[in-house]
Amino acid sequence: MNELIRSIEAEQMKETVPQFSVGDTVRVYGKIKEGNRERIQVFEGVVLKRQGGSNRETFTVRKTSNGVGVEKTWPLHSPNVEKVEVIRRGKVRRAKLNYLRQRVGKRAKVKELVR
Repeated sequence: MNELIRSIEAEQMKETVPQFSVGDTVRVYGKIKEGNRERIQVFEGVVLKRQGGSNRETFTVRKTSNGVGVEKTWPLHSPNVEKVEVIRRGKVRRAKLNYLRQRVGKRAKVKELVR
């Protein structure tokens, strides 16, 4: 039974997954259905965390919209995620950036990684 589940999960995985990590600013292109129409909406923000593995992997993106913090969790291998575009790399020292939720303004920024 375990091998059956693995084979089903392998079929659902995407072939190309973008390389991004926690602290990066990304632009997520998500498909949205409105009635019988389908469109793509862009969500741009900082990656707070990546969790899970295999086809169950998810990542959480946070942005501020009109002074209010908005977080959205996306499944990485979902067909509703068209693509993930990395805008800038962030320099962070931890795996989960939950402390950014209490920060406002300039303190909520993540330093850019200079290579």
